[in-house]
Amino acid sequence: MKVRLMFIGKTISNALKELELNYENRLVHYISYERLEIPDVKHAASLTPIQLKEKEGQALLSKVTPDQHLILLDELGVSYSSVGFANLLANYQLQSVKKITFCIGGAFGFSDAVYARANGKIALSLMTFSHQMVRMIFLEQLYRACTINKGESYHHS
Repeated sequence: MKVRLMFIGKTISNALKELELNYENRLVHYISYERLEIPDVKHAASLTPIQLKEKEGQALLSKVTPDQHLILLDELGVSYSSVGFANLLANYQLQSVKKITFCIGGAFGFSDAVYARANGKIALSLMTFSHQMVRMIFLEQLYRACTINKGESYHHS
């Protein structure tokens, strides 16, 4: 199974970049992983939130092929425990899902077109985190899910 994390904008914090890289390097031992950074929309400050979501949505959807299972990281998504998320990934493998793209939108969320294309939504927490922190948190949970599914001792329940 190929897993891709796609998101809008760069990680600015060096500390968060380092943590992201740490988990990305760990993931390659378990899954085929790809990171896809979509550049920020130019002149975003001159756009309304709806216009910005539309432009970001167009950029995101241009990178999603029909054979990809698109999962949005969204505050209105389904919440999973770490074990539940591991089970979700295992079920995708059992269903022969070959390509999964997990997507983090911009500051105002996703456009209607992105929601319409999505195969599902996951909420990482009821709390709100910066989009840069979400990347690191998600990568850690993805790594944790991989170790759970392999029966390794990283996760202590």
